[in-house]
Amino acid sequence: MPTLTKHGPLWTIDLGEDENRFSPAFLASMEEFCDEIASGTEPAALLTTGGGKFYSNGLDLDWLGAHPDEMDSYVHRVHGLFARVLTLPVPTVAALNGHSFGAGAMLAMAHDYRVMREDRGYFCFPEVDIHIPFTSGMATLIMSKLTPRAAADSMMTGRRYGGADASAAGIVDATAALEGLHEAAVCMVQDLAGKDRDTLGKIKQVMFADAVAALQKTS
Repeated sequence: MPTLTKHGPLWTIDLGEDENRFSPAFLASMEEFCDEIASGTEPAALLTTGGGKFYSNGLDLDWLGAHPDEMDSYVHRVHGLFARVLTLPVPTVAALNGHSFGAGAMLAMAHDYRVMREDRGYFCFPEVDIHIPFTSGMATLIMSKLTPRAAADSMMTGRRYGGADASAAGIVDATAALEGLHEAAVCMVQDLAGKDRDTLGKIKQVMFADAVAALQKTS
């Protein structure tokens, strides 16, 4: 389960040690943490990462299979999490310690920056191969962060990107060895932690208005 820690202006959400799928309990923790971070007034930045082979493997398909009548409310919460991270009024960075698949990769996309482990782990939108079409909110989120070419290639092929290829495609902003991953991610946001929250939040709301609207409409 995710945990939240704070060291100076840096807030860190550790998504967990397993596949870090979006169970209802996982989503509840993430919602609570986003509320806590957003409610402050002091300088802050957010880093998210995982502790094992996965950053996140996305939707909890086992839970969905056991609760098909809750599909709509579940997708509503997933969309809400994406929109919340996308517009948090503090700088955000995802340190991709391992595999980032499906909705887990979309969560990374919702951050301002992404740093990926250079030697292990894949970044992938596998929806085309697992017969789960993107919702319009998910697609708009991805397309708001990637070039048209990178969006098309990643969304229509289900390609698994290693660190170097993800960096070359502009999916991640940098790569690093595992032992330097945290430091590289911190360097992306530490000098931005003092940005005015109100101003930054409004900038993000304008920049990503289409994605937020699509996430809200389809949730």
